[in-house]
Amino acid sequence: MDINQHFIAIVPAAGVGKRMQANCPKQYLHINKQTILYHTVTKLLSHPLITKVIIALGENDQYFSTSGLANHKDIIRVNGGAERVDSVLSGLKVVDSHINPWVLVHDAARPCVSLEDIDKLISQCLDTNCGGILASPVRDTMKRGTFLQDGLSRIDNTVEREQLWHALTPQLYKTDELTFAIEQALSKALKITDEASAIEFAKLPSLLVLGSSENIKITNPDDLALAEFYLNKQLVK
Repeated sequence: MDINQHFIAIVPAAGVGKRMQANCPKQYLHINKQTILYHTVTKLLSHPLITKVIIALGENDQYFSTSGLANHKDIIRVNGGAERVDSVLSGLKVVDSHINPWVLVHDAARPCVSLEDIDKLISQCLDTNCGGILASPVRDTMKRGTFLQDGLSRIDNTVEREQLWHALTPQLYKTDELTFAIEQALSKALKITDEASAIEFAKLPSLLVLGSSENIKITNPDDLALAEFYLNKQLVK
């Protein structure tokens, strides 16, 4: 890994997080007296190779100004879009690929990512000259189901888990390749769930880099306590 290479990270943070059943977007809920977004962004900036973070926010965001991040010299704010992919593309448009030929994209609601996993992702991608994502293997038996009425579901079949992975973030790709892949997918009205899916549609390769299962995405109310546990555990290392 080239220790002289520096990286910029994009954090899409324009979502509202409806499943959290909260009065504000989930990235502005608090853990240890700081917002989730604050924990996530400061974790990224604590990595020695990440020099800037671009945060894509909702146009009418009312919370960022009091998040503790608004005046940070290494944070760039851009307007996000209706979907995650729109926010990522908005961030990509302010990245100079000559200065930052690679770009990281990380979920705002993943504050528990470890610096060691970011190291591993950067190292493997640069060593192979191939973009990739942090991921963890599926451990549980997987079932494909059909939704019924009244919130019920039934099992259709068991899915072979041997080659299944949970996609995590950060995801690291060459800036120009990711921009091209996203723009091409959007022009074809393809459903983009993460950066890797855009890269897949463009028929470009991606690495699966083994990441810690502690790198959870805060989605439901119960996740807050688990994220707090992992963050506190990381502090005492």
